[in-house]
Amino acid sequence: MTHHIVRLLFVCALAAPFAAKAAEPDPKILGYTLPENIAWKDNAARTNQSAILYGDPTKPGPYAVLIKWKAGNMSRPHYHERDRFFVVVSGTWWVGTGPKFDPASTKAMPAGSYVVHYANGIHFDGAKEGDAIIALHGTGPVSTIPAEQK
Repeated sequence: MTHHIVRLLFVCALAAPFAAKAAEPDPKILGYTLPENIAWKDNAARTNQSAILYGDPTKPGPYAVLIKWKAGNMSRPHYHERDRFFVVVSGTWWVGTGPKFDPASTKAMPAGSYVVHYANGIHFDGAKEGDAIIALHGTGPVSTIPAEQK
């Protein structure tokens, strides 16, 4: 039995240099960015980071952005003039509606959740205990209009 195992290991060792390596996809057919190559940028308040995947939210046309909310940070009540579509990639994203800022009233959206912010609907959102990453898709140009009731 031991002799057969040694022979099998010897054959595997000889075959290893000839094993097929994973081919690099044809860039004319498939584009990709690995996580370590995603260019994250802090917002001015340093409460979240974003990475534009395609398009430009400030210009007409479709766009996609990853947003990484840092733990303990939330936006204040605001709205956008266009629908925006989200998938929670990791962590828990907390969402609330209405002009009164009340983080205790927010609803947890765990990883895998799909969320739509409808045009002109006042909302606020962010992360509580831990970081959360969300993927956003929309059509630009997009503006954020403050709508907090004090």
